[in-house]
Amino acid sequence: MFKSLIRIFLLAGALVGCVSGASADTLKGVGFGDSLMAGYQLAPGEGFPEQLEEALKAQGHDIVIANAGVSGDTTSGGLARLDWSVPDDTDFVILELGANDALRGVSPDLTRENLDAMISGLKARGIDVILAGMLAPPNMGDDYAAAFNPIYPDLAEKHDVTLYPFFLDGVTAQEDKLLADGMHPNAVGVAEMVERFLPLMEDYLAGRES
Repeated sequence: MFKSLIRIFLLAGALVGCVSGASADTLKGVGFGDSLMAGYQLAPGEGFPEQLEEALKAQGHDIVIANAGVSGDTTSGGLARLDWSVPDDTDFVILELGANDALRGVSPDLTRENLDAMISGLKARGIDVILAGMLAPPNMGDDYAAAFNPIYPDLAEKHDVTLYPFFLDGVTAQEDKLLADGMHPNAVGVAEMVERFLPLMEDYLAGRES
């Protein structure tokens, strides 16, 4: 808990620094999530928001993506910190939460309710949402998966937001792309995730420019 609080305080300062360092024309994004977004046990610059930003800049986009990931966060924790974690001049948020809910057996109804509230809150502020989907771990059983897995496509349709169906696509069960815990992506795994995520981001950015 103490480490999480330290991470949250550091995050607040980092977000201010990221926003203040961007020009008025720079597209501003926030990667909002848990350890999968935060870059658990990775070196600076190896997390998902950082690698995605670098890849998009290489394609000629004027963009910054702040890392608002907090390891261990659930959708309840995310909802509680959403307003101050996402600056008002943010253009879009990549919303990635729910994995820890599933690992802890949190009621899928509560996960759905929290994600619904976060999407509604961001849209009310005029911030685009890109929803990163998650799947329930197999050990949670078929009944849990049947209630959990439809949350993301359902909410994407309800709110008309962009959906990336499974955030860990291409990484799950790939030992060379995971840390020793077998759950979190290593730097190579994050690069694979970014490569698979890029077409969706390119489509999103093209839609903003049209």
